[in-house]
Amino acid sequence: MSVLLEFAMFPTDKGDSVSKYVSKIIEMIRDNNFNYKLTAMGTIVETDTLAESLEIIQNSYNILEPFSNRVYSTITFDIQKKKDNRLAGKIQSIEQKIGKVSH
Repeated sequence: MSVLLEFAMFPTDKGDSVSKYVSKIIEMIRDNNFNYKLTAMGTIVETDTLAESLEIIQNSYNILEPFSNRVYSTITFDIQKKKDNRLAGKIQSIEQKIGKVSH
């Protein structure tokens, strides 16, 4: 099974820059050896189970909660059985098709 979790989570009461807080979440993901991709608008993580993805969300909130009275989050899941390595595979599939397009 492959669960792609795309999410953003940050405190809303810490001013314009929240990278100090978001970086703590990314460290947690990295330290737990999850395959992830950081983007300008959020983070994409691939896990083997939905429970692991939900645990990332809970742990992320637990990181922010002591620092903030209000936390905002967006969360999207793409869950597919009998698949793995989709974080890289989906991108490669598109890039291969782009290479085949004639202009």
